[in-house]
Amino acid sequence: MSINNQEFVILVAGGSGTRMQSQLPKQFISVGGRPILMHTIQRFYDYNPEIKIILVLPSDQILFWQKLCVDNNFTITHQVVAGGASRFASVKNGLAVISGDGVVAVHDGVRPFAPVAVIQEAFAVAAQKGNAVVAVPLKESIRILKNNTSEALDRTEYRLVQTPQCFQLALLRQAYQLPEESSFTDDASVVERLGKKINLVAGAYENLKITTPEDLIWAESFLKMGK
Repeated sequence: MSINNQEFVILVAGGSGTRMQSQLPKQFISVGGRPILMHTIQRFYDYNPEIKIILVLPSDQILFWQKLCVDNNFTITHQVVAGGASRFASVKNGLAVISGDGVVAVHDGVRPFAPVAVIQEAFAVAAQKGNAVVAVPLKESIRILKNNTSEALDRTEYRLVQTPQCFQLALLRQAYQLPEESSFTDDASVVERLGKKINLVAGAYENLKITTPEDLIWAESFLKMGK
């Protein structure tokens, strides 16, 4: 694989167990017999066994993760990097350890069910157009709150943004030289600040970000279906 065709993924896993109502950080909670984060890593390995995986964790969780890998006999090669005080800082730390050129995905560590076909499409479009952001249409009606009232919106004009979000490395490096802003809710918003057009690609509803106890019930059922 040439240096220009290298593929990377930065997995951001800095969550706590607050909304999950758990003392254990949600990325380490077991689903289907192993931690959520291992399922996530497995998906990217299944897509491309040669992909370079960078896992960004809070520094005080790294030793615990290493022990989990030993206990679960988890051997997929990945590099662990200490995160920063914000998601922006954590992604920047992950970028700092990548050398060379190619395409990089940034993905939530607690989205363990991204279909391989979705990952493949995001990488392909980013390689061609510079970036690709996974998103799905809204299923339900949506309203906007205005001055203590609400107003219906046309849901067909909106999308729910997911990850992976893929970028040519030169572009993402340039974007992460910007000063951090509160409006940077994901990597697409950082790149957009450069004035770049964001390309959306079709995501999947099963690509759920596991956040609450109800999500764990869904995840277990999903695994039982052999997905």
